[in-house]
Amino acid sequence: MDIMRVITHRKLLIGLVAVSFLPACQDSAVEQPVTISYQSVNSERLMFEDNYQFNQVFSGTIRAGNTTGIGFELAGKIEALAVDSGDNVNQGQLLAKLDTRLLMAQKNELTASLTQNKADLDLAKATLDRSLGLQKQGYVSEQQLDELKGQLNSLQAAKTRLHASLLANQLKIEKSDLLAPFDGIISKRSHNLGEVIDVGSPVYTIIEHNNVQAYIGVPVQIANNLTSGQQVDLRVRQQHYRATIAGIGAELNPVTRTVELRVTLPQNAQVINGELSYLYYNKTISSQGYWVPLSALTDGVRGLWNIYVLKQSDDTLYTLERRDVEIIYTAKDKAFINGAIAPNEQYVSQGLHKLVAGQLVTKQTQLATR
Repeated sequence: MDIMRVITHRKLLIGLVAVSFLPACQDSAVEQPVTISYQSVNSERLMFEDNYQFNQVFSGTIRAGNTTGIGFELAGKIEALAVDSGDNVNQGQLLAKLDTRLLMAQKNELTASLTQNKADLDLAKATLDRSLGLQKQGYVSEQQLDELKGQLNSLQAAKTRLHASLLANQLKIEKSDLLAPFDGIISKRSHNLGEVIDVGSPVYTIIEHNNVQAYIGVPVQIANNLTSGQQVDLRVRQQHYRATIAGIGAELNPVTRTVELRVTLPQNAQVINGELSYLYYNKTISSQGYWVPLSALTDGVRGLWNIYVLKQSDDTLYTLERRDVEIIYTAKDKAFINGAIAPNEQYVSQGLHKLVAGQLVTKQTQLATR
């Protein structure tokens, strides 16, 4: 019985020792090393520039060098229409005809009058010749000779008048054919077959080929810097062209307050009359500053902007400094700035909404975009 009590006491003693070591083991397992994480930022270097390109875009419209409404010089009834809208035509090609039956009847009448006049002239000449011979024999008076000469002169004048009338009639017949004044395309037909039209009423609107021009208004100060024959950049839809200034207007538009430029496009330009065109004007401005992306700027005070500059604290850490800058010019997604910054300083290029001045950050290197 005593032996059993001794064994039981030993087991209890061993259990108490084991329990006493358990907290010490648990405390050593919970302890963990403390680490600090820093915000990583994209950075670029400030590259000094002593000028920048000032870019402006001006809009205008495309018009062919000749866009003409053509019609007959005579009134009459349309007898034939040879072309229609969308047809390409060549200079001198027949486009339409008027009914010329009345003119042909008038021509026949004039031709008959000329034939009669010729017969009367022949008779008058023969009579005068005989009278001159009889005058020598004393059978014809001077008055009779004067009357015969006057009749002959009158018939000569009538002949001249009839020839002029016949020429006018022939011109009317020729002008009853409507011909294309230049190579082009028919954009519109305004009359139908059989219509009776007035003098000058346009039958077709024709647009000239290979003479496409853009008419663009620009401010006076820019017009003064341009010259006729100068090459400029022009865009129609998504196509860019190297165009030539054909003329600069000498009058200010009272509505837009601009001077109109007439710019000639290349002959192979694929454009349509009335399309919008855009003139790109570039000028170098002398001004010192730095190009930065717009994402590197944040609102400041008193009309200024701020940029975050990186100042190195140790091998891998940098402190953010807020600097005041002024935007001189913007172009798309970048800005030309100057202010409390210096060449080659590193700045945060994006993600400013996550940062504050004085914050410690690490740098993530990337290529600068210009």
